[in-house]
Amino acid sequence: MKPFLLRLGFVLTLLFCVLYFSKYNYLLKGVNVIYLSGHTTAYLTDYKKFENDTVHASVQPQPWPLHDQYNTYVPSKSLEEYHKDRKSVAYLVIKNDSILYEKYYDGFGVDSKSNSFSMVKSIISALMGIALQEGSIKSLDQKVIDFIPNLKGPFANEVTVGDLSSMASGQKWDEDYYNPFSITSASYFIDDLDALIQDQPIEQKPGQSYHYQSGTTQLLGMVIKKATGKTLSAYLTEKLWQPMGAEHNALWQLDSAENAMEKSFCCLASNARDFARFGKLYKDHGRWNGVQLLDSTFVARSTQARFEESPEYGYGWWLDVFENKKVFMMRGHLGQYVLVVPEEDLIVVRLGHFKGEEIEENRKSSKGEAFTQDIYVYLEGGLEMIENVSKN
Repeated sequence: MKPFLLRLGFVLTLLFCVLYFSKYNYLLKGVNVIYLSGHTTAYLTDYKKFENDTVHASVQPQPWPLHDQYNTYVPSKSLEEYHKDRKSVAYLVIKNDSILYEKYYDGFGVDSKSNSFSMVKSIISALMGIALQEGSIKSLDQKVIDFIPNLKGPFANEVTVGDLSSMASGQKWDEDYYNPFSITSASYFIDDLDALIQDQPIEQKPGQSYHYQSGTTQLLGMVIKKATGKTLSAYLTEKLWQPMGAEHNALWQLDSAENAMEKSFCCLASNARDFARFGKLYKDHGRWNGVQLLDSTFVARSTQARFEESPEYGYGWWLDVFENKKVFMMRGHLGQYVLVVPEEDLIVVRLGHFKGEEIEENRKSSKGEAFTQDIYVYLEGGLEMIENVSKN
């Protein structure tokens, strides 16, 4: 037994040394953050394991009003079982800008923070919209190379800011969340995101077609930071978080304390009520309580598909039709959603640990890409609630 343990120790030490001195040394951090904490992928509270910058709560917070029938509706048994099976932590239904229903699970509550994952891509697009209206970025057609001169690839001189927001960059990227050797995994743990992203060439002609890539949104975050001269956390605080009356600080994961670049493709830790504010902002055409925070034309463009053959994506927002009603949404890993049905003045927020088996539950969206079935379950639950309210 002792020789075996000695050999095992030697092998582990050798493996550690090989990883430490290789381009995969980020895996050591990944093992510590993910696997040694009992997880197999990024998780809702992993922000505690990273450096973060603060997005500061509003000095004049604006709590959501409670509907006069707040939490009087009892969800169906099947919906409750669905939440438990999918390990939801929050479910929030907002009708006419008032909270009609909310419930929390697994020890989470109104004040609990959880990882946005890719929902933050919609927020990055909103920040781009503000930079456009302020003139820090001239137009959607402005070249990325104006801000990131070291961008590589045969088409580096052609890719535009609009190409980044609409996922049409032509960037070399492997969108694989579960392969520890993928570029997506590296971006989650590496200490210098700027260097990593600039090393991913624009290898295909941009602006031709939609292709979902987290690295593309990270590049957009770098552009916004360079254009405005402000960190993304500071810019979000000033331009949206505080004007929208957010009640809580949010935490935005950084690649490292030294480089201090926000993970633009993911990882804003906040709560269901504050995430819902972005649904209201876009539902109301960029206006917040009478103040135009975001240009209405930009909002309209963001919630329409850029490419006819990819009608499921606009500029930073996912698009669909459900029960003959237009839906636009923020989506994130493991089933983080802000779902907006403008026709019904409805916002549904779901946060949780698990979204279900994709292969078995995908159904073809009426607008293109296959969305997981859970989205429609949560939407249907919200629509049933407001229908019940209208009858009373």
